[in-house]
Amino acid sequence: MAKRVTKKAVNANEMDGKEFFEAIHQIEQEKGIKPGYMMEKVTQALLSAYRRDHEGVGDNLFIEADEAACTVRLFLKKEIVEEVDNPATEISLDEARRSLPQAELGDTVRMEVKARSFGRIAAQTARQVIIQGIREAEQGMIYDEFSTKEHELLTGVVTRIDPRNGSVSLRLHSGSEFTDAYLGSGEQVKGERYAEGQRLKVYVVEVRRATKGPQVLISRTHPGLVKRLFELEVPEVYDGTVEIRSVAREAGSRTKMAVWASEPNVDPIGACVGPRGARVNTIVEELKGEKIDIIRWSENPAEYIAAALSPADVISVEEIPAPGDTKSCRVVVPDDQLSLAIGKEGQNARLAAKLTGYKIDIKPASAPLESIEDLIAQAEADAAEAALEEAMAQAEENGEVPEE
Repeated sequence: MAKRVTKKAVNANEMDGKEFFEAIHQIEQEKGIKPGYMMEKVTQALLSAYRRDHEGVGDNLFIEADEAACTVRLFLKKEIVEEVDNPATEISLDEARRSLPQAELGDTVRMEVKARSFGRIAAQTARQVIIQGIREAEQGMIYDEFSTKEHELLTGVVTRIDPRNGSVSLRLHSGSEFTDAYLGSGEQVKGERYAEGQRLKVYVVEVRRATKGPQVLISRTHPGLVKRLFELEVPEVYDGTVEIRSVAREAGSRTKMAVWASEPNVDPIGACVGPRGARVNTIVEELKGEKIDIIRWSENPAEYIAAALSPADVISVEEIPAPGDTKSCRVVVPDDQLSLAIGKEGQNARLAAKLTGYKIDIKPASAPLESIEDLIAQAEADAAEAALEEAMAQAEENGEVPEE
């Protein structure tokens, strides 16, 4: 087996380890970066710098950094051979024996590389890699911090408003980290006005990794914003006594929210409304006057759908068959409640459908109502009639005269 021979260290070849470690510690303190991460990046930079000016060294190059001794030394492993084909990784026996008389063919020697062997371009490469390492570490810390805030509420400060498209730039803080995020016009509540320096609550939809650093996607229109605002204002929601089961929202106009309490002696609606409406009014003020309907969630679909159509009164709710996974129902309301149940431009019915997950067909009490069996029979008859018309059309196209 080939033996390893170590060339005696020469002090003049050592880098100034004290300054090296002091510089790393200073970077760590200023940027809040973990020690191991920066040491790895710096050693990679030094290796990359040397490899750039010395092709062929490959993995034979390595660094020994001893913080206790304050030394940083760069070594190149070379194999002792009779005839040198690759000077970057091989050394002749005669040359090796000049420094190591006991060296033999097949041995591997470690040659220490002088720090001044780095060229100008190599030094620039090292500097760029170190800077990139610092940037990546900072971006990694920002991503780690803000990724824990997904689906949460953060308060940002408006730093800039784009006069062309109305997009808003916000500075977001979380812990010791901060980043900039953009509130696009599509995520803004219609009618809201913003000003530089204004503090604004936003909902964190998602945090993504991007080439220029973490990208925090925020919104003011997301239904989750309403849910998180109630968690801030209502202790019973925050501690789980009252659960928000579903939220349907048309931002800037109206929201419907279904709540439920596991304890029978807790009124979930009353807890969310608060004394004299104080709690819900605080949230309405934050949402610039957006109306909020709070209804009681129920396992019974008929009760749940009837509550979702409030403030309209409901006479009956009947599920009707629907294709696939679609859930559908027919709701009967008093004649004088029809417009209230549907709402302005259909908003009340639309939000109720989003909240419950049902397609809702609203009928007045005075209109003739078919039974479910009648609806099925009618659907089958319509399908048969359509098939017959298609067959007759095909026969005419083929020049055939169907019998009466």
